[in-house]
Amino acid sequence: MRIANLTGRLVLVTDSGAVDVEQASQGRFGSDPSAIYRCWSDFLDWVNSTTLPVGAPFEETALGAPVPVPGQIFAIGLNYKEHALESGITDFPVEPPVFTKFRAAIAGPYGNLPLPTATVDWEAELVVVIGKEAHRVSAADAWNHVAGLTVGQDYSDRTRQLVPPAPQFSLGKSFPGFAPAGPVVVTVDELDNPDDLEIGCSVNGEQVQKGRTSDLIFSVPVLIERLSAVLPLQPGDLVFTGTPSGVGGGRRPQRFLSPGDEVVTWIEGIGELRQRCVPGIPHTTASS
Repeated sequence: MRIANLTGRLVLVTDSGAVDVEQASQGRFGSDPSAIYRCWSDFLDWVNSTTLPVGAPFEETALGAPVPVPGQIFAIGLNYKEHALESGITDFPVEPPVFTKFRAAIAGPYGNLPLPTATVDWEAELVVVIGKEAHRVSAADAWNHVAGLTVGQDYSDRTRQLVPPAPQFSLGKSFPGFAPAGPVVVTVDELDNPDDLEIGCSVNGEQVQKGRTSDLIFSVPVLIERLSAVLPLQPGDLVFTGTPSGVGGGRRPQRFLSPGDEVVTWIEGIGELRQRCVPGIPHTTASS
């Protein structure tokens, strides 16, 4: 099943097009793309027992963030060994480094990315959507709490993120548009192996990142186990799972995004994001 947000309405994307869930369910489920995860079990029962109508054609550029109003957004740092190494970290984490991206950063899969500084970097990420409350669950049971997976970008302003003396990871990664996601949420039953998906990113047609999610230091089930040991993960929460090597800040010389650049991010079996960089409102820090 492929779940999407089409012009603000919850739809299922089928081979024939988009099926409006509120209309197809005769009002049993509403149009809010974020709300469906709070009744995920009932929704699955309905989909599995229903013959869906023929979908209507649609423009992909009309798709918005598939979970536009998540309750909590977790993000994991240094979760691929090669990315940790390019970041200067040789002692790999024994616990997932966790920060948040604030909700104002959420954006759809296509559109413009305003650049607030000259040090904005790219980070392709697999994003997990929680479908069932997870509190103190084991890794062995973790996939049963996942509604699906989507593609994300953890755009990062390295200046704000690393401002001394106390780095500001969450603020540096939460400017408007810094958390695009989509184009759809794909349920794990549609993927041959949800633990091993190719992930990549290109800038202006040049591939800058390529990896596999099987290279994660902390896999999706382990992340859910570790996070849920501290606090409950709620339906509709998002987990950005980390980025493979190839980010601009890890290059020598460093390379960052400029107005006019096009960033394409993809994950096997899910789809791609596409952002065009544009000038943003200039931003400075106290140390600038």
